[in-house]
Amino acid sequence: MTDLFSVEELPVPATLDGPGGADFIATVDVRNAAETHGYGTSDVEFPADELLTHWLDPHQPQRLWAARRDGRIVARAIIGWQLGSTEAVWVTVQVHPDHEGIGIGSALHDVTEQASREGGFGRMLAYAVSPDGPGERIVPPTGAGSVPAGNREVRFLSERGWRLEQVERGSRFALPADLSDLEARRAEAAGAAGAGYRIHTWAGPTPGRWREDQAELNTRMSTDAPSAGLEEPEDPWDVARLVAYDELMASGPRTTLTAAAEHVSSGRLVAFSQLAVPDDVARPVNQEDTLVLREHRGHRLGMLLKVVNLAYLHEVAPGHPSVLTWNAEENRPMLDVNEAVGFVPMGYEGAWRKDL
Repeated sequence: MTDLFSVEELPVPATLDGPGGADFIATVDVRNAAETHGYGTSDVEFPADELLTHWLDPHQPQRLWAARRDGRIVARAIIGWQLGSTEAVWVTVQVHPDHEGIGIGSALHDVTEQASREGGFGRMLAYAVSPDGPGERIVPPTGAGSVPAGNREVRFLSERGWRLEQVERGSRFALPADLSDLEARRAEAAGAAGAGYRIHTWAGPTPGRWREDQAELNTRMSTDAPSAGLEEPEDPWDVARLVAYDELMASGPRTTLTAAAEHVSSGRLVAFSQLAVPDDVARPVNQEDTLVLREHRGHRLGMLLKVVNLAYLHEVAPGHPSVLTWNAEENRPMLDVNEAVGFVPMGYEGAWRKDL
């Protein structure tokens, strides 16, 4: 594209040791350098094999571009969307911190916008890490959280027509957990929930009896979780998709631990919380989705499931250093749960939107 760097679209490899695998690993190295620079900790790094599993999900298609400088991949760009929907496309542009300031980010942004327009998508959505900084701050329409107006990524997006819609908080919970504290919180939350709910836990794929309910919970995760002005579209799940996804995740180097609440009188699952546990015990665990259906809120099920799953983690996969989670700043009920359990802020991301 210029004498300084070139941009090319890369194929998504089937395996890391096959064609395209080395280039994919190089793009993950860029991702890790950018995320570590933004958050100030290597806790947010991922190995390529964990990320590749998600790239192979046919229900969440993605395209990948890379920028090379002197033959080395120094930046990456991604667009991802929901299969069969053109409402929104999720965009990521990341440049290695050692190669900023020469136009690579602008070139990759232009590529993703062109591809998004050609794909007929209605809006672009992006999450960008915003380290703390001095001076004026931008507050999203939610009124919760803010990002420094002078930050490089904030100026970059604002100048290109993006608007800040939400702030997300990254939080960290140090392990090992205090099991006596978890038990005390479990007992208190269980007392508030009462006999109307029964808790279940499992590791790996969803048991057959719960597949239909879990598919419904996954769908509701896309509509019931706070998304502010991003207007993230509904992401429909059915049993076939759930089974295929569970099989894909089971083939990768992480195990999903699930705690779910059954509404006893209906026999249906109405809430769940999941942890993604790496095979490498030296790596942090990721708190994935947690959801209590709107019609069952107010019974402390969020707290109950969170502490049950943390205790389950200690039982089946002890030794990890921490659990990481991300929540919208306006999602005060879930932040209250996390803060009470012991999660502490690690950093913040801006959630941005650009209409096409």
